[in-house]
Amino acid sequence: MEPEPSDPRLTGEIDVDDATVKAVGLLTEAWETVQIAHGHLYAFHQLTGSADFKLEEAVKALRDAGHGGLATRLETELLGRNVLPGRWTFQVVEDYEDTYYEPFRAFEREGRELTGGLRHLWEAGLKRDRRTPGQPGHEATPAAVPGDSGSGTG
Repeated sequence: MEPEPSDPRLTGEIDVDDATVKAVGLLTEAWETVQIAHGHLYAFHQLTGSADFKLEEAVKALRDAGHGGLATRLETELLGRNVLPGRWTFQVVEDYEDTYYEPFRAFEREGRELTGGLRHLWEAGLKRDRRTPGQPGHEATPAAVPGDSGSGTG
């Protein structure tokens, strides 16, 4: 028999109403989407930087191949060019973080204060409702997995 879960989110004994759990869950879901967008913004930053270095190689290759006119135009008009008016990608990332990402993060944390700081209450409720106690692969916590130390590492 599986031991009872010690995680209060999985016992259902948290004193937070369902409407608050849902609302905070939606806020957290929105925050998770912002984190994905943030990652894509860093991908944009990295890819644009890589393209600029590859362009530099192309300029040299074009010049070496006798196409100095095009090489010079690429070097002076495109290499190192702003991606937005006055901004390189690092500035776009920084502006996004300062203007949107960090305030969003602060609001998500403030919202979680409504659930006692606990994260993922909505998902924990889904786990309580959907898992089959005693069924392999449906354990409440890592500590309930036979032969698992519950450390979460490995």
